[in-house]
Amino acid sequence: MKLTESISAVEAVLFACGEPVERERLVSATGIEDERIEKIIQLLNDRYEDADSSLMVMKLGSCWQLCVKGEYIDYVKGAMETKKNTPLSAAAMEVLTIVAYNQPVTKSFVEHVRGVDSSSVVNSLVEKNLLEEAGRLDVPGKPIAYRTTAAFLRSFQLESLDDLPELPNQQQVSLSELLADDNESEE
Repeated sequence: MKLTESISAVEAVLFACGEPVERERLVSATGIEDERIEKIIQLLNDRYEDADSSLMVMKLGSCWQLCVKGEYIDYVKGAMETKKNTPLSAAAMEVLTIVAYNQPVTKSFVEHVRGVDSSSVVNSLVEKNLLEEAGRLDVPGKPIAYRTTAAFLRSFQLESLDDLPELPNQQQVSLSELLADDNESEE
């Protein structure tokens, strides 16, 4: 496959999928050798840059996604105008912060940290695809645990959770500490 065809094949797959695409899936779909895929993506980004395009390929952990550059987001929001694009409330930002730094966590953990019922906020963030279920914890009641999604990373322009800023040096409660406290209070 010619270099230009390889670049176009990667572009086509990323465009058609619309969601983050894992390395293995991209390699499999395009037939490009695994060790060449990052170079091809860099060449695609170079092509967009040279053309002064509004598009870019963003790396999200071990995935890539075709995205709109930040300076063009307002145009996209104006065209889409859906509930998913409404600004996040302060409560939603608090919940995202708690989950991002402590994941996976339960709704009760979030509520313990915030001190208020957070079920509707968590459900709203799941609906907006910023949080997702991460299985169930092996504790009584088997509560659902939540974690952030690739859409969360993309929305905050992070490659991975390692890119989150450091928290101020304050006392934090971990999920294991909370579970231990609950077990002690039940005894």
